[in-house]
Amino acid sequence: MARKKPSEKLMNDLHTVVEDAEALLHATAAQTGERVDGIRARAQESLKRAKSRLLEAEGEALEHVREAAANADEYVHANPWQAVGAAAGVGLLLGLLLSRR
Repeated sequence: MARKKPSEKLMNDLHTVVEDAEALLHATAAQTGERVDGIRARAQESLKRAKSRLLEAEGEALEHVREAAANADEYVHANPWQAVGAAAGVGLLLGLLLSRR
């Protein structure tokens, strides 16, 4: 089982918070009153900003992944034999580790 990176866990936690906040707003939709309406409006605005920031952060993370993939591709094209050697070494190491089980 792979462990999640802290940034992935944070993104999942933020998604959960947004979903829970939306559910809470829907569940309290029947509640009325000036004070409740004001709180609901502020909560909806905060939720809207959080969603926007979350989408922005996901876009930035995706861009970083694309850059890393492009850099790896450039490296492999510039140094094919080193890349093959590294892949063979990793394969050998994994084979040794898995054969011990």
